[in-house]
Amino acid sequence: MIAGGAIGAMLAGLQVGGNPPNMGLCMVCFPRDVAGAIGLHRAAAVQYLRPEIAAVVFGAMIAAMTFGEWRPRAGAAPIVRFILGAFAAIGALVFLGCSWRALLRLASLDFNAVVGLAGLVAGVGIACVFLRFGYSLGRRQPMSKVAGLIFPGMMALLLGLLLCKAPFLLASEKDPGAMHAAVWLSLTLGLCIGFLAQRTRFCTTGAIRDAILIGDFHRLAAVMALVLVVVVVNLCIGAVKPGWEAPISHSNHLWNFLGMVLAGLCFVLGGGCPGRQFFLTGEGDGDAAIFCCGMFAGAALAHNWSLAGVPDKMIDGTLSVGGPGPYGQIAVVAGIVVCIILGMTARDNGTRPPGSAPTVDA
Repeated sequence: MIAGGAIGAMLAGLQVGGNPPNMGLCMVCFPRDVAGAIGLHRAAAVQYLRPEIAAVVFGAMIAAMTFGEWRPRAGAAPIVRFILGAFAAIGALVFLGCSWRALLRLASLDFNAVVGLAGLVAGVGIACVFLRFGYSLGRRQPMSKVAGLIFPGMMALLLGLLLCKAPFLLASEKDPGAMHAAVWLSLTLGLCIGFLAQRTRFCTTGAIRDAILIGDFHRLAAVMALVLVVVVVNLCIGAVKPGWEAPISHSNHLWNFLGMVLAGLCFVLGGGCPGRQFFLTGEGDGDAAIFCCGMFAGAALAHNWSLAGVPDKMIDGTLSVGGPGPYGQIAVVAGIVVCIILGMTARDNGTRPPGSAPTVDA
């Protein structure tokens, strides 16, 4: 709970420092911005090479190496993990935020976040049924140290491009992509968040999964501590505005719910929430690295193919409800179907009886 509260304070600090409203650190929106900065999509409003992503990986890596937990490893079904990461990003961007941002939106009393979190819980609950009946993508095996350094090396390269102000990087001139904290603040707080999260196994969807699956609420208490601290900070700075109208959100309730159902399914079937996936890459986890690459790709596709939700707008004094277009709606339904098929078919090959509790390794 102390670590969760500290992470909440740092997320609030990033918001105060200049990051978009209710988006101190969104582990799907920020990779989306990074994808735009390197040209994977051309949505001019969301392009910036966010240093927080590299920082949380390095923070987790420092913690893992310091405490002897840096163990390069990988498992089976890499293409499945990539697809799960892509669909997770698409579902989250239909909602306009990952599980982390949903909590930050809740802390400002954005009522749409309640709908999204209900969908997240539903998605996690469905995935828990699959876990109960033996769902597995295979066990992790040790791999070379070089392989464990590849993803952190990629993050180091991207951070170097930002610090060197590479001329080919794209950057938004307005809208959310142009809103960011100072690089030094992003790096400092990102490193601390990654370090703390690695040591405590902080995971938003893992907290819900543990509560449903094995009746363990200690990680959920950490999540609640995060929300409470951000609420206090928001009250102090006047950022609590109850209602359905909130920055960078939409009130299309059905697709807020279903988008997060898809995200919750993908996060649990893939082994952890988006933040946890990035923290695991810092431990040398190749499976998490594949999932994160899928999130980068899925976020880029969400904007290249008009799958992402769009915020509500006021037009001539009338509220125009946003949400995903028809392609985004099709993508969400298709993703849920794929996850259900995967959950029903990927098994432990009889290594444990159906209905027995699975080993939770995230």
